Amino acid sequence: MSDDGHEHNGHENVPSRQRRRFPGISSRAYEHPADRSALVALRKLSGFDTVFKALSGLLPERSLRLLFLSDSVRVSDQQFAHLNDMLRDACYILDLEKVPPMYVNQDPQPNAMCIGLDEPIIVVTTGLVELLDEEEMRAVIGHEVGHALSGHAVYRTILLFLTNLAIRVAWIPLGTLAIMAIVTALREWFRKSELSADRAGLLVGQDLKASMRGLMKIAGGNHLHEMNVDAFLKQAEEYEAGGDLRDSVLKILNLLPRSHPFTTIRAAELKKWSETRDYQRIMDGHYPRRDEDKDTSVSDSFKESAASYAGNVKSSKDPLMKLVSDIAGGAGGIGGRVRRGFDGFTSSAPPRDEPPADETGRDES
Repeated sequence: MSDDGHEHNGHENVPSRQRRRFPGISSRAYEHPADRSALVALRKLSGFDTVFKALSGLLPERSLRLLFLSDSVRVSDQQFAHLNDMLRDACYILDLEKVPPMYVNQDPQPNAMCIGLDEPIIVVTTGLVELLDEEEMRAVIGHEVGHALSGHAVYRTILLFLTNLAIRVAWIPLGTLAIMAIVTALREWFRKSELSADRAGLLVGQDLKASMRGLMKIAGGNHLHEMNVDAFLKQAEEYEAGGDLRDSVLKILNLLPRSHPFTTIRAAELKKWSETRDYQRIMDGHYPRRDEDKDTSVSDSFKESAASYAGNVKSSKDPLMKLVSDIAGGAGGIGGRVRRGFDGFTSSAPPRDEPPADETGRDES
């Protein structure tokens, strides 16, 4: 638990320290604005719960539960006791009344997920358990408990189902195209939900350095002595600001098939959130409560999401986002900037004449 300092099965805890608890906390407290607005809108839809329960007979949830029960190790007081303590501790801190079952699955690839329709289950791989230390693992388990509290498990299960379905119907004309359109939209939401869950992991672990270490290990393996947090975060800054419009397009294409944001970006986003007033208010005990969720305004959530996106575009150093911001601001010389941004996309393209001096003069910044 959070206030002990003993050993569990050879895993040594850090010295005893008290962690803050958040009674009745709503997932709205830590959810990314884009993630939150999508969930609020879905939850407000008439008959939403009924429809998804009807789908439960079609989705392979029971099969997944039986698979993990029969071919994985269920975490308990008798098995992976140190993980069981961290799981119960995470649920206590975030005030999740029912502790989800958790399984350890033999897989060298470090991974964790929270799936299920009626009730969430958490799965972590042996690769992850062997890679992370006690405090890093605590943040990951808090991340998955955050998914459970937010209700993300339902959408994750549907995403897995639709991804598999797209493979099975690949031979049907336009079948894959229609399903992949939905999968792409779900992946975009899921990437935002990962940022939300990273925040939940920080609220549980309450150790930013451990969260950073965990993300670095996921990116570069168990070689912390060869890595540096500041240099790792600088990679995220270089990734965002570097290159030209061609690189911006390639970034989008690289991201589309992924369910998770890139690891350096996750680290940078989490550090940025840890420095906000919102995070400090939660740590001070001022946060949205679960019993207030029914009064949540859909329009207010969408406005907050729109404001967040606008702020991100305005502050972004990405060449494409800077161009969008300039267009929105009515900056001059946009044509010349676009041409230079894509210049060289095809090496066979003949060189373009420079635009008139009055155009370039207005677009330098």
